[in-house]
Amino acid sequence: MRASRFFISTLKEAPADAEIISHQLMLRAGMIRRLGSGIYNYLPIGLRVIRKVEHIVREEMDRAGAIELLMPLVQPAELWQETGRWDKMGPELLRLKDRHGRDYAMQPTSEEVVTDIARSEIKSYRQLPVNFYHIQTKFRDERRPRFGLMRGREFTMKDAYSFDRDVEGLQRSYALMVDAYTRIFQRFGLSFRAVAADNGAIGGSGSQEFHVIADTGEDALVYCPTSDYAANIEAAEALPPTTSRAAPTQALTKTATPGKERCEDVAQFLGLPLTQTVKSIVLSVEQEEGRREIWLLLLRGDHELNEVKASKLPGIGPFRFASETEILEHFGCKPGYLGAIGTAKPVKVVADRSAALMSDFVCGANEEGFHYTGANWGRDLPEPLVADIRNVVAGDPSPDGKGVLEIQRGIEVGHVFQLGTRYSEDMKASYLDEKGQPQLMQMGCYGIGITRILGAAIEQNFDDKGIIWPASIAPFEVVLCPLGYDRSEAVKAAADELYAALQQAGVDVILDDRGERPGVMFADWELIGVPHRVVIGERGLKDDQLEYQGRRHPSATAVPRAEMAEFLKAKLA
Repeated sequence: MRASRFFISTLKEAPADAEIISHQLMLRAGMIRRLGSGIYNYLPIGLRVIRKVEHIVREEMDRAGAIELLMPLVQPAELWQETGRWDKMGPELLRLKDRHGRDYAMQPTSEEVVTDIARSEIKSYRQLPVNFYHIQTKFRDERRPRFGLMRGREFTMKDAYSFDRDVEGLQRSYALMVDAYTRIFQRFGLSFRAVAADNGAIGGSGSQEFHVIADTGEDALVYCPTSDYAANIEAAEALPPTTSRAAPTQALTKTATPGKERCEDVAQFLGLPLTQTVKSIVLSVEQEEGRREIWLLLLRGDHELNEVKASKLPGIGPFRFASETEILEHFGCKPGYLGAIGTAKPVKVVADRSAALMSDFVCGANEEGFHYTGANWGRDLPEPLVADIRNVVAGDPSPDGKGVLEIQRGIEVGHVFQLGTRYSEDMKASYLDEKGQPQLMQMGCYGIGITRILGAAIEQNFDDKGIIWPASIAPFEVVLCPLGYDRSEAVKAAADELYAALQQAGVDVILDDRGERPGVMFADWELIGVPHRVVIGERGLKDDQLEYQGRRHPSATAVPRAEMAEFLKAKLA
């Protein structure tokens, strides 16, 4: 590729609405341009990266035995209604009508469509197992699109779906996909971690997320450095304390705490550790026939609620945080002083495992400006329902019993699920077994955010000059920067010669023949992030030398002109 025949459109400054570094650098490097809220045009440089990501994904999916097909972006509502997701998906599912008034969805994922293919085409156990995949545009109507491609509304995803005869077969297919994903992210050249995860809206019985490690990541990843344990914080179990609850030593006392609404402020005011306080969180839970029930969740003052865990409490329905009106009605007091002792109306109390083992603790007195000190379970308030409802923290014991937990940030770029019969049961996707009896197919689901990979890779690989691409997904592997290409015959001849040699060797190389000043040329390619650069100038040619510099290297290296092609091939190998 010659730069004069390519499209390069770099910017010195990023638009003001670009919030994170990957969004800023993609705009500045001329990879994307915003078309609408959460919708982007992919310019030639960005599309080259996408195609390289897709190529690696296709190779490894094919290697794992998956079969590529293509499912439509627009899908009939009837399929989504069969599984109940037409209503459950909520406003993120973009719904539209055709000229005949028929309902359709702009697909955010393709479980329904692929299950329809399976039930129509697969009749016998002899056709199983099978794994279909496609790389297709998706649309999710995010309430607040932001961060460029990281949380856009339109994006590209590879989603795959396995169909098996039984659970054992599903587990084998799932393991094949985990191995394939591991190879994919290794080939991307990214630091990543696979973690246990919650299944969320997709459903099923087990799942893992693949995260690119980055300090700017949205997700907290929990792992044990001395074992293989790793999980998204949403799915990480907080083990119960190994100590038993101490006997009460204090009397229950209503204590004035004027203006102290937060546990941190109460603890400081009373001269007590934060771990001696109890935090109150009030939920309004939807029950049958639209009736709402108030739940009071209690945690130790230094802990945070895990909403995913709370959503799985026995008997809980869809919930939201209670309104101030609901709180006043049930507690007789505004937020900041709430507790389980002396509520105005009955509420359902759930205590986290750590909170349930506390004694002589501080909690709200349901009266503005007051908290109770010396509160104890059993004596001052009934024993609660006990559950794990908090986020783990660094230093907690690992659930596998092999050390303590640490936390790092990550960007989710892949997710694999064991769906089981979640969709095949609703859509009656069955096959005939060896005895001629119908059996439901066991399904797995496996996704990779193709366009999201770009943002995640940049968040992990950048400096003050711009992007630093891993060679496997860089828009170009090598850039040749001739100084005075349009003025010096010697420079032009040497650049053309090396360019031809690298092309013949299969190297993805671009020759910058635009005649730009060296500072402009170098700044463009450092911003774009090409991993290997060769500078060709008259001064070096007098000594038969060219200048090589890796994108991560602080200085350049002189290489004999005749050896440069082999030198670069060795670097790329």
